Amino acid sequence: MKNRVVITGLGCVTPLGNNVRDTWEAAAAGRSGIGRITKIDTEDLPAKVAGEVKRFDIHDYVHIEKGRRMDRFAQYAVAAAVMAVEDAGLIIGQHVEAEQVGVWVGTGIGGLESFEEQFLNLLQGGYQNLHRFAVPLIICNMASSQVSIYLGAKGVNSCTVLSCATGANAIGDAYRVIQRGEAEVMIAGGSEASITRMGIATFCAMGAISANPDPEKACRPFDKHRDGLVMGEGAGILVLESLRSALQRDAKIYGEIVGYGTVGDAYHITTPAPDGEGGVRAMRKALDDAGLSPTDIDYVNAHGTSTIYNDLYETAALKALFGERAYHVPTSSTKSMTGHLMGAAGAVESIFSILTMHTGTILPTINYETPDEQCDLDYVPNEARWGAVDTVMNNALGFGGHNTALIFRKLDL
Repeated sequence: MKNRVVITGLGCVTPLGNNVRDTWEAAAAGRSGIGRITKIDTEDLPAKVAGEVKRFDIHDYVHIEKGRRMDRFAQYAVAAAVMAVEDAGLIIGQHVEAEQVGVWVGTGIGGLESFEEQFLNLLQGGYQNLHRFAVPLIICNMASSQVSIYLGAKGVNSCTVLSCATGANAIGDAYRVIQRGEAEVMIAGGSEASITRMGIATFCAMGAISANPDPEKACRPFDKHRDGLVMGEGAGILVLESLRSALQRDAKIYGEIVGYGTVGDAYHITTPAPDGEGGVRAMRKALDDAGLSPTDIDYVNAHGTSTIYNDLYETAALKALFGERAYHVPTSSTKSMTGHLMGAAGAVESIFSILTMHTGTILPTINYETPDEQCDLDYVPNEARWGAVDTVMNNALGFGGHNTALIFRKLDL
């Protein structure tokens, strides 16, 4: 029999705040964390705004020397993991043996800022000018590794790299580890720090990023005048735990993860398959995994990137899954407030999904002003809503045709 898996801790660093409380309160109020880009010079770039993390200092979480050995994406992950473990009230080695605590933290891009810095150092002074830890600053697995090292988690340790679906897949894969009995606890999620010269410029070259210079209006998922994603950064980390372990230590339980579905489009490197057929299959797999039907879903946290095709095809996918009920299931894109956190998106949006279920506060899609005839569902426009939410679905869709859905439910003993 598979182990049941619950959520006992949450931690995040986002453009809305450097902890869960501040992030949640800002999102519930419909506030945007998007502003003018300050980390790089954008004079020659069409993109002028992003969801930057503000007033973050890694030294609030780790020793200064260790902080210098981490790219920002790893710093965000460690900070969020520390918060999540504290929120769970978990003492590794006391409540649960270290060998039974694993880490699965993904990233879409990895240490891009460090890569750029070290490449310039190489050009200017040869290999002798490189940081001696240039490799661990750059490689994608270092968020997961640094979390493991700092917290002393000695179980399964892995890293998912699946573009914008990364965070959701990392949580889903960690869920499977506990289901199989390979760990009692998994510290799981995603992290990203791609607001760099290369990060912004490459998305400009692709034409996928918004050129709207107004920070308050640039990110407008499902709106007729959407013109591209807005880059964000940060990390989201969940503590997943076997129900047995959580009950034994009388842990606070936010809810249960009951469904995970992930599939490939086999269609195109950037464009979703027409009508979101991959997204439909991922959602159906998650429902099958949970033993639920579409009528059981009370809320959908959509991928909703504010790009033309994503929003169009995700809407089509929801209509295909829910039929006429699609028009009555609240569906919001919290990227309208955070921007697109890339590899961290699915993890931060899982936190939003869980807290929606936990509190009954359904987060809004802000900047929804002009309806699109083809994007015509209930996107919870501009203001939060309150209602009974027992079961939620979180969608994450990535470049390369990655489609992932997670389902969370209130715990029923």
